[in-house]
Amino acid sequence: MEKEIVNRVAKSKLTTLDLETFYPRGPRFEIDLSQWLDEGLILRETPFRNALKEHQWESYKDGYVAVHCSTDAIVPVWAYMLAGNYLKGIARETVVGSLEVLETILFREALSTIDLESLKDRPVIIKGCSNVPVPASAYVWAIQRIQEVAKSVMFGEACSSVPLFKRT
Repeated sequence: MEKEIVNRVAKSKLTTLDLETFYPRGPRFEIDLSQWLDEGLILRETPFRNALKEHQWESYKDGYVAVHCSTDAIVPVWAYMLAGNYLKGIARETVVGSLEVLETILFREALSTIDLESLKDRPVIIKGCSNVPVPASAYVWAIQRIQEVAKSVMFGEACSSVPLFKRT
């Protein structure tokens, strides 16, 4: 007689927190202000303003935008503000910095919505693999938020997890 295979993980109280589910869907864009600088280094106000006026801002519709300057130019803050002004009402989110900075900010905002009550007094495993770019800081913020309520926190998969926190 064959013995029934029992999935003990499925029957356990273990809760998996998959940070991929917090990933805001939508296109990502980078805008490099150096394209509108004289020789990529010098901001001349009138040509800069004119270039921004002529730019096709609608191409960033409903996207997430990282505005930066790839050269060693000294770009005044108002230049970033002006680009942000054009993106208002078009882009979902605009940040100054790289795509990595953008992802970090998006995850910070998304992780603030974790339902802590559903994790209260439960063992939680923060899933380690993802099909989207999850910044390392997102994992740090996740454990810092959930250790307030969780019984224990692990990282990885149920079959091979690393214990990180246990309430005593």
